[in-house]
Amino acid sequence: MRRLVKAEFRRLFTTALWRWGPLAAVVCGGVLVGLATLVGPENFEPSMPGVRTEEGVRTVLSLTGLTVIVPALFGATAVTSEYRHKTITFTFLFAPRRQTVLAAKLLTYAVAGAAYGLVVTASAAAGLYGGAALRGVSVGAGPGTVAELLLRLAAAMTVYTMLGVGIGALLRNQTAALAALGLYLYMVEHALALIPGVNLIYPYLPGGATAALTNFNLISQAAEEISVSSAQLLPPVLGALVLAAYAVAATALAIGVPMRRDVT
Repeated sequence: MRRLVKAEFRRLFTTALWRWGPLAAVVCGGVLVGLATLVGPENFEPSMPGVRTEEGVRTVLSLTGLTVIVPALFGATAVTSEYRHKTITFTFLFAPRRQTVLAAKLLTYAVAGAAYGLVVTASAAAGLYGGAALRGVSVGAGPGTVAELLLRLAAAMTVYTMLGVGIGALLRNQTAALAALGLYLYMVEHALALIPGVNLIYPYLPGGATAALTNFNLISQAAEEISVSSAQLLPPVLGALVLAAYAVAATALAIGVPMRRDVT
């Protein structure tokens, strides 16, 4: 396992992911949160509390929840790129126990996802305080509150990386996996959240659980804007447990599905 994990990290650092990943994290965290702070949530449509209040700070930071597709794409690429470039055959020849190979991928990319999440949250904190300083306003939440929410966001990014690995193992085709993730995260889940009656399942979907964990309530507010009764989000602890369950399911997919398939 140690050799496989070491090999996976070597593979990761020979791809463009390790170069573009931190840049994407800074854009998704610092740039997004910084711009939102500069504009001011009170100027959003609909209007929201400004960053002088704790609720406004939580709203601005939770915007990074919109970018969970980035670590999910990284995770999916970890598997699909091997099928795309035909290197999976050599990987399984080198280590015939597929479950060990896939467990090593999961471990490697869970660590990479956690690192991505930490870069996102650190840059988001810089964007929040930097944007507030440029506007000349005070931040209405203490450092402890900000740090707690950012750590929740980092945890969500880690889980979505693992979900991406599971989706990649299930679909194998890189284009199909990336398209499926984008379609589901930005269309299917949002549509389900806005359909009366059907939206009762939204809190138990990955997006709903993430919203509960990270205080991301823009989807619920959008539902209210079109006079749709939104489903009540789970408490943060339950949201974390639901996300953990999805991480376990992704692990089962990533390890179990390739065990029953031919490589080609």
